[in-house]
Amino acid sequence: EGMSTSADAAASLRRQIPIVCPGHSRPLAEVQYCPSPSVNPNASPSEPADHYLLISACHDKLPMLRCGRSGNWIGTFEGHKGATWSAKLSADGLLAATASADFSVKIWNAVTGDVVRTFDHKHVVKSVEFLRNAAWIATGGHEKLLRVFDLASDATTPLFQMQTDDVIRKIVEVPSTCSVTVVTGDTAGNVVVWDVESQTRVAMLHVSSSGVMDMEASRGGSILTVAAGSKVHFFDTTSWTEKSHVDMPITFTEEGGASLHPTLDRFIAGGSDTWVRVFALDGTLLDCHKGHHGPVRCLRYAPNGDSFATGSEDGTIRIWQTEAAGDATMSNPTTE
Repeated sequence: EGMSTSADAAASLRRQIPIVCPGHSRPLAEVQYCPSPSVNPNASPSEPADHYLLISACHDKLPMLRCGRSGNWIGTFEGHKGATWSAKLSADGLLAATASADFSVKIWNAVTGDVVRTFDHKHVVKSVEFLRNAAWIATGGHEKLLRVFDLASDATTPLFQMQTDDVIRKIVEVPSTCSVTVVTGDTAGNVVVWDVESQTRVAMLHVSSSGVMDMEASRGGSILTVAAGSKVHFFDTTSWTEKSHVDMPITFTEEGGASLHPTLDRFIAGGSDTWVRVFALDGTLLDCHKGHHGPVRCLRYAPNGDSFATGSEDGTIRIWQTEAAGDATMSNPTTE
């Protein structure tokens, strides 16, 4: 034992063993947490009070619902006939929405797993997003149309429809007091900001020639995190100007994404290799988590920031604990 250096000890200490969630049989496409502690009765009573549900979209056509902290499987949404590219939960965790390569979007009862609504499209749907506290649903994909449907209405025609220049990969709502603001990220590498009710473009930001791979609105919607090309960008959503960007040792051309910690000055990123990296906002590498056997396709911090989920080409979801910088145990972070 006397031969090992403190560096060796630190290295072995830092090898965090994540919770591995099996069940999916194909590459993951998206992981998303319920934005607030869920009132969904499936949320395990044995879990702590700050319990968040986790939903995953996968190329195996079968989105899954899990306990966000333990990773325990709650249920599988059965009904899509093609790969699911996107899956989101409403703020209360009672509804789920999924977008699929079977040219449809489905709304599900997240308590029973039953399909509530199906919105048929004419091509592959890549992204779905609840708007206005799940009163509306936004959809987009290969048709190059941003559609918004009213979930309170039986109408199958959209309430609003906006033509986009390129295939939509991601749709994100940015909370706003005065209007319904939605951001689309497309295959041409543009981040387009839309005022839904006037169906107009508020801003357009070009980030990469290889396309936008991931977008996340965080910290009350004040910051938009964008993964594209080989950079992670942070935009101020009030002025729609870039706060900063960080060059990555990976690329987001084929897969991957980034997620900003809800409170700490750090973010996670994964993409063209199998490692999940934690960075400071200035680009300093804080940690590197190894365990996936395929490229990292999607990842998100839990809303309380104490853990994060990663989904890979390898068909698994892994749940990792957030560690104090340079201290893998977090048993006594005050010693830093």
